[in-house]
Amino acid sequence: MSDSPAYQPAPQAPAGAPAVVPGKTLGIVALILAFFFQLLALILGIVALNQSKGTGYSNAPAKWAIWLSIIFMVLGIIIAIVVLSTASFVVYSN
Repeated sequence: MSDSPAYQPAPQAPAGAPAVVPGKTLGIVALILAFFFQLLALILGIVALNQSKGTGYSNAPAKWAIWLSIIFMVLGIIIAIVVLSTASFVVYSN
């Protein structure tokens, strides 16, 4: 007989992989793009939200991406109008 310790068998791994929310990665990408490319982020956010809705999941990053894209696009349009109208006023006032 040897004095070596008796080893216990290794514990079993969990049976299934964790559930993956469809469209979540696309929603995160859209959220990041919302700060730089609003139109592309809006499109990707809508696609990600539709993918998640189809399977019954909620996709918060996609919703945030949609809202931020809309807000930033509206702000960009307002700023462009103000800048262009100010520039044309300065050019024609001289």
